[in-house]
Amino acid sequence: MPSQSSSLIDRLGAVPVIPVLEFHSVDQALKVCEALVGGGLPVLEITLRTPVALQAMRAVAQALPQACVGAGTVLTAAQLHAVRDAGAAFAVSPGLTPALAESARAAGVALLPGVATPSEAMAAMEAGYGFLKFFPAEAAGGVPMLKSIHGPLPQLRFCPTGGIDAARAPSYLALPNVVCVGGSWVVPRDAVEAGDWQRIRTLAEQAAALRTG
Repeated sequence: MPSQSSSLIDRLGAVPVIPVLEFHSVDQALKVCEALVGGGLPVLEITLRTPVALQAMRAVAQALPQACVGAGTVLTAAQLHAVRDAGAAFAVSPGLTPALAESARAAGVALLPGVATPSEAMAAMEAGYGFLKFFPAEAAGGVPMLKSIHGPLPQLRFCPTGGIDAARAPSYLALPNVVCVGGSWVVPRDAVEAGDWQRIRTLAEQAAALRTG
């Protein structure tokens, strides 16, 4: 397994759940992330799906030095450099291309690339990646698929993301090839709109308490 993958496993594997976040203001990002970190989820994935994502990433990384801030939905070399400069400790992509893999190496960014099939997993392995995002997890076969992949590819480790909630997370975390899971259930939209930071903190505490089987 590549050293980058091992380092990333250590970093992301420190918690069972990685919140997948989408922010529309920096103030919102700071309050949500403070609640998540306070609840025991210091590893955060801020997706590049809104105009304020990079600004939010930079603000959270500066305001919460105890957090490990990552960037999600990274698709291009330019984005890899931008998230690195914004303070992201790692980058997450829904897939992997040769160009993206080369760009990650050139930028010095720890990349968690997404795969959905054994062929994609083997291609990622050939590119030097042993720790992968399994995405979209539920739509791509969920727990049964990961169990099946473990047989022929036991050296690979995964962070499943996509369609996972509090009820489904334990079955994923019980798998020998799952390091952690990604999910947005810890940050319900109505809680954010209501400014109910305590509810988010409570959900984070519940998620942080999940343990592998």
